[in-house]
Amino acid sequence: MRQSIILTGPMGSGKTSVGKLLAKKLGFHFNDLDEMICSQTKKTISQLFCDYGEDAFRDIESNILATTVKDDGMVLSTGGGVVLREQNRLLLQKSGLIVNLKASLEELSRRLALAEDRPLLKGNEPLETLISRMITDRELFYADADIRIDTTMKTLEDVSTEILQFYSKRQQGKL
Repeated sequence: MRQSIILTGPMGSGKTSVGKLLAKKLGFHFNDLDEMICSQTKKTISQLFCDYGEDAFRDIESNILATTVKDDGMVLSTGGGVVLREQNRLLLQKSGLIVNLKASLEELSRRLALAEDRPLLKGNEPLETLISRMITDRELFYADADIRIDTTMKTLEDVSTEILQFYSKRQQGKL
């Protein structure tokens, strides 16, 4: 069995970029949960938040996650808030190796400075304040991953290599 790799972490941490590279290296298929939500609902994440609110968005996210994680041998990039619901966390734990990507507040702010499609970053507060609050609210859940990798000042290649080394040891029963 080819255990799936599930990437968690805040927006801007590199989940999608790293996930695509990992999937290519492993010969796995790649799924981006946010892209799947948009494809199935025919709406952007921002539209879903605006039209239905965050709770309804999280319901959609949980439903699509439940059908997606049944596959083996995939790399899944999750949305940053997927860990907020216990049912999602339990599902992820059963479904594969959980890799949490993180980055410094300054780096996340730099990466997200021009993002127009992030509804949780809309508001009257400074970007760093919004990001910091999200990370603080989710840190306990992010920390429950099998491995955590700080992507600050690392290339996609560096991060993917680190994950592959851990994954290989796990598959060989050495971890």
